[in-house]
Amino acid sequence: MTSIGVIQEGKRSSPRSHNGAPEVSPTCRLRGDGWIAQLTRFALVGGSSNVLYALAFLLVDPYGSFAANIVGVLLSTMLANELHRRLTFHAAQRVGWFPAQWEGGSLAFLGLLLSTLVLALLHVLLPSAGAVTKVLLVIAVSAITGGLRFLFLRGWVFAPAVAVEAVPAQRVDGGAG
Repeated sequence: MTSIGVIQEGKRSSPRSHNGAPEVSPTCRLRGDGWIAQLTRFALVGGSSNVLYALAFLLVDPYGSFAANIVGVLLSTMLANELHRRLTFHAAQRVGWFPAQWEGGSLAFLGLLLSTLVLALLHVLLPSAGAVTKVLLVIAVSAITGGLRFLFLRGWVFAPAVAVEAVPAQRVDGGAG
């Protein structure tokens, strides 16, 4: 899109697109509540929480990959749930910290079960796999479950409240006044 400024009385107005509508900056789009903006923020939060997961996993891995996975998932889930509540879904005013952790954590528990199963299969199929391989595998599983988690968080945990219209009371006796 090409920006065309409109000049009125010597002042330049906000940029306009080729069809004359005001142009919206990418930053403004990212702050919106549309699904594309939310999915973008979800991916950014997911990436940052995966960094925390990887660090925690690598620190705890000397004590066992299953313990490292649990610690990594717990820490990264708590961070991600809070960031999703505040930033991804703009739900800080609608959803409290505990419900976000409880409901979002329940979803993460399912992810933990799946990632633990994948780690168990890796131990059976490739017992000499290193910590970096394990981290990459769990992050890949997390990416797949993340898509499902996005849909669930958006549609249930952090869904905007639906306004209920009041229905006028009707008389049951059928008479006037």
